[in-house]
Amino acid sequence: MNTLRDKKIGESAKVVKLHGEGAVKRRIMDMGITKGVEVYIRKVAPLGDPIEVTVRGYELSLRKADAEMIEVE
Repeated sequence: MNTLRDKKIGESAKVVKLHGEGAVKRRIMDMGITKGVEVYIRKVAPLGDPIEVTVRGYELSLRKADAEMIEVE
């Protein structure tokens, strides 16, 4: 299983599935990350947390823990 956290800077990925439960999953979906959407990795902080991505035309910062819940291909 590939997650968003495994991707490198400059790579794009398509969301396959969101893991997690209840409010956490709902928050990720509210940020625009849903099944089938294309996500581009823009930056990764020096210690790996957070990750800056472009999704649906805007920039978004995600914690490592949230990025691990996003399965991509």
